[in-house]
Amino acid sequence: MNDPWHLYLMAVLYVLAGINHFINPRMYIKIMPPYIPAHRAMVYWSGVAEILLGMALCFPVTKDYAVYGIILMLLVFFTVHFHMLSSPEAGAGVPRWLLILRIPLQFLLIWWAVSYLSL
Repeated sequence: MNDPWHLYLMAVLYVLAGINHFINPRMYIKIMPPYIPAHRAMVYWSGVAEILLGMALCFPVTKDYAVYGIILMLLVFFTVHFHMLSSPEAGAGVPRWLLILRIPLQFLLIWWAVSYLSL
């Protein structure tokens, strides 16, 4: 366990976010773009992905694969963020400035993940 503590912080955050998909699935279903099929299943599968990727960050043999998976997942999540910006219903009452702020935050999360790659 020679990795920095913030790698494990990232791991815990993704595991907790994934668990939240099972605790509050309606919240995630409400923000899904209409062109994505099977909203409930996608919410659960994305929760599983976040949990598995978060756990995989903790092991040297799977860490880089987890980072690539997280980057891919965060890129896919842009569709949800842009949908929330384009639809007042999907915005779920979140202030527009906060929805806009999520876009650069997404890039920051991607950068954070990339910083752990063993290139």
